[in-house]
Amino acid sequence: MNKKQALILFAHGARDPRWAIQFERLADRARIKRPDVSISLAFLELMEPRLTAVVTELVQSGHEKFSIVPVFLGQGGHVLRDLPPLITELRETFPQIEITLSHAVGEDESVQESIADYCLRTIAD
Repeated sequence: MNKKQALILFAHGARDPRWAIQFERLADRARIKRPDVSISLAFLELMEPRLTAVVTELVQSGHEKFSIVPVFLGQGGHVLRDLPPLITELRETFPQIEITLSHAVGEDESVQESIADYCLRTIAD
């Protein structure tokens, strides 16, 4: 039997609620491409829902396999220092689940290529 999967897009958070709009759009795009996977957005700080709350809710609804993707441009302090203790806590709280933690999205070659293409499109010929 396949384990019920969840993808969590993990972002920083901000005081201005408009900041989350692009992350919500990203989650919506992913949901369209993979309707068989539960896709959620979670925040480190300043916004809700937080990562622990999202994982808790998904575990309660039967999810057992989690992929957590930091939606950050690089592996800075939040990803290297703040996120690992949260993952450790989740693994201790829910030893029955599998958690895969990806590198920051901005470190992926295809993401870098897309960002470079966007930047180059801003140059007037």
